[in-house]
Amino acid sequence: MSTTTAPSGCPFSGSLASAIDPDLATGELKPGASTDFPLMPEGEAVDMGHAPDGTPLLDPRIFNTMEFFRNPYPYYRIMRDHYPVFHDKLHNCYYVTRYDDITDCYFDDEGFNTIPKGASSGVLGNTQLELSGVEHRRRRNLYGQHLVGKSLNNRIPAIEQLAEEMIKDWDNMTPEQGVEDKDGTRTVALGKAFANEFPIRVVCQVLGFPDEAREDFYYWYNSMMSGLGGSETQQEGLEARQHLEDYVEGIVEERRKNPTFLYDQDGNSLGKDVISKLCETKLDGDYLSTEEITSNIALVVGGGGETTRGAILNMWYLLLQHPDQMAAVMEDEEKWDLAFHETLRHSTPIGGQPRHNTFDVELHGVHIPAGSLVNMVDFSANHDDRIFKDPETFDIFRDDLYSGKLLRSGYAKEGRYSHMAFGVGPHLCPGAWISHQEAVVGSKILSKHLKNPRIRVDLMPKDIDGESLAPIGLISVRELWLEYDLD
Repeated sequence: MSTTTAPSGCPFSGSLASAIDPDLATGELKPGASTDFPLMPEGEAVDMGHAPDGTPLLDPRIFNTMEFFRNPYPYYRIMRDHYPVFHDKLHNCYYVTRYDDITDCYFDDEGFNTIPKGASSGVLGNTQLELSGVEHRRRRNLYGQHLVGKSLNNRIPAIEQLAEEMIKDWDNMTPEQGVEDKDGTRTVALGKAFANEFPIRVVCQVLGFPDEAREDFYYWYNSMMSGLGGSETQQEGLEARQHLEDYVEGIVEERRKNPTFLYDQDGNSLGKDVISKLCETKLDGDYLSTEEITSNIALVVGGGGETTRGAILNMWYLLLQHPDQMAAVMEDEEKWDLAFHETLRHSTPIGGQPRHNTFDVELHGVHIPAGSLVNMVDFSANHDDRIFKDPETFDIFRDDLYSGKLLRSGYAKEGRYSHMAFGVGPHLCPGAWISHQEAVVGSKILSKHLKNPRIRVDLMPKDIDGESLAPIGLISVRELWLEYDLD
């Protein structure tokens, strides 16, 4: 990474000298300063000036720019090296950016034990995300047993079957639907034709919703996901969440009496689906309420949907830009696990987790008053060169990344470390195992059907040079146009 002065003539350069001074290192801005930042070559940062001791300055307005969204990692490196706890007065929050510090904070169940209220409860309901301590553990244990181990493996036949069905449907799809055949090749919009819908279908089935609820499920999922975070679409998300609860209420009593099951491809029962299991679960001697069941469902939907979509598209986008690694994965499907973990280290669709600190904390000489908003930046942790060598390089064979079973405790042994895409500790993402399974199993099925796959570069967004493919940055790939041979 290097810092490069903005080119002369750029709108930003004219205001840079008057807009930036050493106070920007603390987040204080001059009134009326320009918020225009140039788009730099990937891996290079805008030169925002230096303090008298040579420390590069960091203007927090950069966080609101397209430059930061497409090219965040040089700025995260500045933060890790010079401001490991950055007090952003402009946005009234603190950023923790080093891998070891974030790990310690995630495991500090007293100092950083809650996700800020309102971050998700408005749409998803009263989920474990905003609970801590004993109450959090009780809630997590309600459904944790359904997301790991044997229960997880029981879903593989259903996932494989759904993937095969979706790919078979490509034969009857039109260009408007994302599929076009021409001269012995097929062009596919992998998002529209597969990745956007595949995880929703899987989660819908394994939860135990009937097939006729699929269209409603798309509505619930899309509306609730777009309504998170107090956005302009929150009202739509709240309405969808209420509609989901009304629907669940209609099937809960029936499931308590007559549970439903998952089956393998031969029709053999694999056990009860998640809704049926939740319906028979008791807490303090009482069955879960409809609202509690709905909140658990909403949380699983969020964890296993958007994350999987982003992981599949990012993984294929990166692999196809590294032909040797793509060939290795296509030759040995067991290497999809390596590809999944390296994708989530290199370009995770999950940026981090916010926290409120319970009491005053001092970290790297920065005083964080109790109740502050503290962002644990997983993006940055995954690119911390104190942990991962040459972190901007995508390499599924790197020897410093742990690629085994996802562990709530994380992994840090013999020079290998787990990525931080799902966090670690008590609040490790509850959809982590679902996302891993869906992305890997779905990609294995895709790889059996896509002969000699390659990116349709002409249909993809370009970077600032107008020729190279756009970097992923902080935004997962929204669409991936592929071409493969039919014969």
